Amino acid sequence: MLAVKPGSHMYQLLRLLSISGEFPTASLGILGNVRTVKAMVHKMEAKQKIRLTNKTILNNKLFQVSGKGNQRTVRLVKKSLGVLNEIHPDAHEYYMSSFPEHKFTGDRYRIWRNHRIAEVIAMCMMAGIEFEPYVLHELQKQTISRVILETPSIYVPRNFKKIYKVELNKTIFTRVTGLLFYPGGSYVVYNTRNAVMKWSGEGELKTRQELTEIVRMNAEQESVKTAIVFGTDIDVALKTIIESDKSRRGQVRFDKIYFSIHYIPLSQEGISLLRILTLPDWHEKLMSSLFTADQRPSGYGSIEFDAYFDNKYIYSHLDGDIARLIRLKETLEDQKYSFDVICFPWQEQFLKSYLGEAVTLKPVETSVILSDLGILELGGDDEDEGE
Repeated sequence: MLAVKPGSHMYQLLRLLSISGEFPTASLGILGNVRTVKAMVHKMEAKQKIRLTNKTILNNKLFQVSGKGNQRTVRLVKKSLGVLNEIHPDAHEYYMSSFPEHKFTGDRYRIWRNHRIAEVIAMCMMAGIEFEPYVLHELQKQTISRVILETPSIYVPRNFKKIYKVELNKTIFTRVTGLLFYPGGSYVVYNTRNAVMKWSGEGELKTRQELTEIVRMNAEQESVKTAIVFGTDIDVALKTIIESDKSRRGQVRFDKIYFSIHYIPLSQEGISLLRILTLPDWHEKLMSSLFTADQRPSGYGSIEFDAYFDNKYIYSHLDGDIARLIRLKETLEDQKYSFDVICFPWQEQFLKSYLGEAVTLKPVETSVILSDLGILELGGDDEDEGE
């Protein structure tokens, strides 16, 4: 007989489905070893006896898988929705208010939208970021007050739309998949999945302005100028950059709307990067771990670099900032400067493609950086579901 065991793959997937309603089968690897997680889902597609904490025995299927290709999706079985109370007393009520009568549309765009949000909260969950709306404090637009948690947290669009008394333009948050807070800052979150991001110029600028107001009222931060873009492949970042370079209206190009845009792959490597980017004062900690004080620039200059020694400029791409990378490439076109670029191994091929032979890449292992920053590496998570 099974139990809903905190920390198990089943428990993790229940937490996600209570908010997103469905999860793409192609992304189950975010939760751990893909074969183990898929085996768990397949097992729960058949009737199982599950012991609940109130001593009720649930004898039913837990998950159902439907759809084909990139629409293949995992959902809860209606008769088993009561199991959501095992993860939080308010989880079932939240689910039913978000997905009335447990009904889902077959519209592929709606499915893809749900999948984009599901992948984002899965990444946040695995990085230790609070994402459950029934745990978070509700956002508001009445007074300037610190409402958010002291620890990293993310709000999905459904939850920050609620603070508006009148209906917004239906497209204002179309591309946004979350608003992420961490000690000292915040990010507007997007998920391109495997498609080039289609930015909407002035519409996206309006989105940032609306979210800046939410950040100001609830986090006591003046503005939000940074974004995170998730994707299934590092090449998506390159294609997004190239697409942005085609824009004829530079003032609404995506790297002008957000001064920094951190690309994070939907993978275990991406989870590590997300943990770094949500540390308090993460940038200063990262720079201090890489360079001595005398190697770092004392002020702002006309070119992008992080340190200078041995007659070379040193640039770090460990934060995955593709907006800053565009500015670096513009500097390299001048051909007057010699650069070393520090990167993670999984970024190496992408940087070769984008920067060419103009730089020397210096890969550094993720484990080394995590250790320097005092971040414990995540242990194994491939245990079978508890009997």
